[in-house]
Amino acid sequence: MPRASVKRSIDCKKEQLIDLVLDIEKYPTFVPFCINAKVYEKKIKHDLILIIADLTIGKGPFKDTYKSDVKFNKKEDSIFVTNLDGPLKHLENKWKFIEKNNSTEVSFDVDFELKNDFLNIVMTKSFQFGLNKIADAFQKRAEELFSKT
Repeated sequence: MPRASVKRSIDCKKEQLIDLVLDIEKYPTFVPFCINAKVYEKKIKHDLILIIADLTIGKGPFKDTYKSDVKFNKKEDSIFVTNLDGPLKHLENKWKFIEKNNSTEVSFDVDFELKNDFLNIVMTKSFQFGLNKIADAFQKRAEELFSKT
């Protein structure tokens, strides 16, 4: 299964970065290969924010939509994502946010498996590169929105 991790320090408050990650419907404006995003459900339950959302990922004629279950744990400052439907056999994303001085250290771990074995092999070769591009996009977006100028 393709698996990759990224850790970054971003100049913004932890809450700002968490809000950015949870604003799923804005992903098509800045996340590479994200064509569409739709939130179906958003609930607050004690210290959790629970979201059900679709992301359509692709390039050119190749695109696919997968449904995700997103759980933000306010006490742990973490987001955990699993797949519910789509081309993925398995998906786990873990985001962890730690504020240090005036910046936030964010770690993002992804572990997934596509239903298509051939595409799994292709994705394994290039996945860390793709994850770095996604992390770059979030960092750039955070700096555009929250940098102190």
